[in-house]
Amino acid sequence: MLTYEPGDSLAHGLDPRAKLAVQFGIAIAVFSHPTARGFAVGGAVALAALAAGRLSPVRVLRAYRVVFLFLAVGPVLGGLALGDPWFRVGPALESARAVARVVPVVFVSAVYVRTTPVRETRAAIQRLLPGRIGRLFGVGVGLVFRFFPVVLGDLRTVRAAVRARAGERRPLRDRVSRVLARGLQRSQLRADRLTLALRARCFAWNPTLPALRFRTRDYLVAALGLALACAPLFTLVPGRFIPIG
Repeated sequence: MLTYEPGDSLAHGLDPRAKLAVQFGIAIAVFSHPTARGFAVGGAVALAALAAGRLSPVRVLRAYRVVFLFLAVGPVLGGLALGDPWFRVGPALESARAVARVVPVVFVSAVYVRTTPVRETRAAIQRLLPGRIGRLFGVGVGLVFRFFPVVLGDLRTVRAAVRARAGERRPLRDRVSRVLARGLQRSQLRADRLTLALRARCFAWNPTLPALRFRTRDYLVAALGLALACAPLFTLVPGRFIPIG
């Protein structure tokens, strides 16, 4: 699982609001244009994001291998049939096109996580969503970014402990139940400690967040995100409207 790492890449220096705009824009663009041209644009934006963040695509594939394996199963299941023919190419290709839309979004999101501190993400959300709703979303996102990698680390530790105690000899169901039960127990303990730590530090809804400032390159990146988000409007060309009355 990728987490924030300090660096001096182009993506590190961008305002988080501009990077969020690109994320939302590419998601709208690739899902509204499931064509070869849409996939090409999404792939180009994803490669540009990886270059801007100096992040290897191999590292992203390795970090999110479970997600990509889950996506790879989709076309196979989509093509299976209960009768002759047992595998249909048409539905499998349709499912593959649907899966392909998710890939560039995952790559761009990985670059964001890798190059954006949690505090800046919270500051960006609270500026985009003012008031108590923004503070609630900011706190929630910050806790998820900090807590989720720790939970995954606990699950890996529990799995390693089960293997060290010859757990591979046990049935798969028994191993899974042991890992999940112990992992859930450790997650609850961490949640209790987190609650106590927040109270001890006088947790506030309005902490001093880092200052955010748009520069020229941030405006350019935000404009790219806005252009991608407006992609569905390009399909509304004259001649496609049906007159009423």
